[in-house]
Amino acid sequence: RQKITAETAEIAGEQDKATQALARARAAFDVAANELETLDVQRRELESERDDRRQSATDARSRAQLAQGRAREVLIQLEGRRSTEVSMGQALQRMQEQRDQVAQRLAQLEQELQEAEPGIETLQQHLDQVLARRLEVETELSAVRATLDAAEFQLRQLDDTRLSAEQRVQSARTAMEGARLVAQESRLRRESLAEHFTALRCLLFCRGLRFTALRFDLEEVIQALPQAADVLHWEDRIAAVVADLQRLGQVNLAAIDELREQTERKTYLDAQFKDLTDALDTLEAAMRRIDKETRTRFEDTFNRINTGLKEKFPRLFGGGQAHLEMVGDDVLTAGVAVMARPPGKRISSISQLSGGEKALTAVALVFSIFDLNPAPFCLLDEVDAPLDEGNVDRFCDIVREMSERVQFIFITHNKTTMELGSQLLGITMTEPGVSRVVTVDVDEAARLAAQTVVAA
Repeated sequence: RQKITAETAEIAGEQDKATQALARARAAFDVAANELETLDVQRRELESERDDRRQSATDARSRAQLAQGRAREVLIQLEGRRSTEVSMGQALQRMQEQRDQVAQRLAQLEQELQEAEPGIETLQQHLDQVLARRLEVETELSAVRATLDAAEFQLRQLDDTRLSAEQRVQSARTAMEGARLVAQESRLRRESLAEHFTALRCLLFCRGLRFTALRFDLEEVIQALPQAADVLHWEDRIAAVVADLQRLGQVNLAAIDELREQTERKTYLDAQFKDLTDALDTLEAAMRRIDKETRTRFEDTFNRINTGLKEKFPRLFGGGQAHLEMVGDDVLTAGVAVMARPPGKRISSISQLSGGEKALTAVALVFSIFDLNPAPFCLLDEVDAPLDEGNVDRFCDIVREMSERVQFIFITHNKTTMELGSQLLGITMTEPGVSRVVTVDVDEAARLAAQTVVAA
């Protein structure tokens, strides 16, 4: 009992200390909160002042830029006048060399030069005024920039002060949280001691010690005792129970709450696992469906392009045959090889053909793809360059046939291919270093030529 009383007094002292620490922490927190409110008001005022000064600086920059733009315009006009003056001087020099032939022209140029000089002087004066105004604006802008830099420096200092105050507030919050934990620990220890004290009370009741001090009625306890009550037997049982309690160790009062939390967590994780499993099954089914559809569409596209290649290759070469082959077992990962046999040659891969044969084979493959999925237009860049006349004629025939469905834009130097176009666009150089675009509407040119022949 003396030990428990001492522990109770110690706990009461710790509780008083915790209460005092909590009160000090609350006072410090209130002081920090008031200081933070004051700093927030100052910060808002400084931010408003900073925005005003920034707006003033922006206006000054705008005025300076406007003045600079006007000055540049004046400088451009001045340079133009100076360039005009230089050109006139050069013309005057050339006219002086031909003075005997163009005396009248020289007099006229001298008169124009004299008329231009007053305008130049006026522009020079205006330029000087604009430059002086520009210097004034730059001076004002420098002063505004200096003021803005000072305001930003003061704002940074206030930000540092605010951060320090926030750190102090955070420290106070941490101390208050520690005091709250200490108080909670003290409350738990007090409840545990109360339970021990109750158990001790029962023990003392069984042993018949100081019932009055423990607020028990001795007569009532004696009357309540059974006839076969044996104090030694009860003491042995108490000792056995105490030993069992000591073997069990400290009671975890939070075990029920922990069990409930873990049960809820397990239920949540089971639901998540079920959702993930269902999503995985759905994805696997979608992947299988996509793979199946991809295989079907790829095989259909491959067969249709292969059919088109088998049809167009003999038309472009005047014979022979070509087809597509899959390189690999799996349709989704297999490559595609082009096998071609021009007339008079054995079948081989496209990599073993000549340049013209490769070009015609590629054209046959591209046109087969266009038949499958036609685009609004097709751009051909010098496809007919490596072809001879016979191949060019067959190429032009198939292009003319497909032009009913597809608009062709081709770059070529071949006259036979040029005859296919309804619009010709070329670049010519009439002078060294000077290019000019020439456009010809073939149908309109043919119509005008027919009209000229009829008129003749």
